[in-house]
Amino acid sequence: MALYNKVNKEVLKLRLQASDKKRITLSFYQYAHIENPEMFRNEFYRLLEKTQVFGRIYVAKEGINAQISVPEPQFEQFKSDLYSIPFLNGIRLNIAIEDDGKSFYKLKIKVRNKIVADGLDDNSFDVTKRGKHLSAKEYNDLTEKDNTIVVDMRNHYESEVGHFEGAICPDVETFREELPLVADMLKKDKEKNIVMYCTGGIRCEKASAYMLHNGFENVFMLDGGIIEYARQ
Repeated sequence: MALYNKVNKEVLKLRLQASDKKRITLSFYQYAHIENPEMFRNEFYRLLEKTQVFGRIYVAKEGINAQISVPEPQFEQFKSDLYSIPFLNGIRLNIAIEDDGKSFYKLKIKVRNKIVADGLDDNSFDVTKRGKHLSAKEYNDLTEKDNTIVVDMRNHYESEVGHFEGAICPDVETFREELPLVADMLKKDKEKNIVMYCTGGIRCEKASAYMLHNGFENVFMLDGGIIEYARQ
């Protein structure tokens, strides 16, 4: 079995546009310890191919990051297959509301060094030992307290569009620059509640583990980021 697509992309695009089969677009991510990313990649490709999943997925030793579409009639089978993998069991699927399901026309799974570029030495700390997730209500309640600091973990051009009132918005262009900068900015506040948020949550997962590793005691993150907060 070929573990990659062999059909011309223009043919695939035309085939998708002509299809009347409804597809659900979604994303998910999970930090985990994957000992052999190449082997996992191949097994995962075989699993998703069964339910005609299209999309772009990155696999690394630190976990998985996926943006995909699934045929609506096979969605429940897809979830069952996905949840059969122990570290993905019960993972939240972020379903796109405004999407025609035709964003992807083939399945592409790539092995990378990182699922998010951050410039960190992952051997120096455990990415799975992360902060506590907050629902929208929990976020609102905690950020009302005087001993809470809110940090926008997006790039400066994202936070300029809009950010939570009172949030610290580091003037950086990349996530790689932001992590050490934030840790240094807050080094005198290690006992306070540090609440971080980003667009979809994936950057804050890594950031919270990094902050805990650097001695911060009470680290929280907005579960699912701004997207899930708005939905709730």
